[in-house]
Amino acid sequence: MSSYQFNTLQVEQTGDNVYHVQLNRPDKRNSIDDDMWKEIPQCFDSLGTDSSCRVIILSGAGKMFCSGIDLSVLAMLQDPNQEVARRAIAMRIGVKKFQDAFTSIEKCPKPVIASIHGGCIGAGSIDMTSACDIRLCSQDAFFSIKEVDMGLAADVGTLQRFPKIVGNDSLVRELVYTARNFSATEAKDIGFVSSVHADAKTLTDASIKLATNIASKSPVAITGSKINMNYSRDHSVDEGLNYIANWNMSMLQSEDLMTSVQAAMTKTPPKYKDL
Repeated sequence: MSSYQFNTLQVEQTGDNVYHVQLNRPDKRNSIDDDMWKEIPQCFDSLGTDSSCRVIILSGAGKMFCSGIDLSVLAMLQDPNQEVARRAIAMRIGVKKFQDAFTSIEKCPKPVIASIHGGCIGAGSIDMTSACDIRLCSQDAFFSIKEVDMGLAADVGTLQRFPKIVGNDSLVRELVYTARNFSATEAKDIGFVSSVHADAKTLTDASIKLATNIASKSPVAITGSKINMNYSRDHSVDEGLNYIANWNMSMLQSEDLMTSVQAAMTKTPPKYKDL
């Protein structure tokens, strides 16, 4: 069992091959400060190469999932003493750092399940959770693409990932332009979350059950599926087919294939080696 220590995240192993990452600033409603922006990619990059980890659950400690970016971070991006070109370049570097933090979740080769309760607002809502593979929420969850109310266009993933998940351009634009809240029920109706659960406890139980199920599968197959689905989303069908052919010319030689066949023949649960 690996040990992870962070200032703003709590990481623990929850059963075999499942790790639970919690945003851990409950007194600040899990707003994302400078430390958390740095620790998110450190955490997911580390879990991505941890052979004992096959699936990750992402949740928030306390009464809500996340209240968005800590306003102190926005103040750090602006230095009134710099002239405009240098200030702009410094700001671009800062925005790219924030983008890379959430992209680390998407690029992590292990599936990430967002387990969302309470408020999921601003940078902590659509931006972060759109980078996850699967999203579950509790009945009290609510969501908002809040950036326009703060005088800016969302710039860390919502405008790029959310439309591809929901697939309704008109609704996406409405949610972006109005910054209105939308409920757990609406999130389920538009396909943003897979399922809605009665409360935080049943949500956590459902998240662990789902993660445990996925973790029992071949890690070679799961990682390959995630990498190829992400690639195909951003490329043509022909490019995606070519990519999976190149991928599987080696992965079809994995021992996991024979392990699966033998388990099916003997009607016993398969046991796969860590990746």
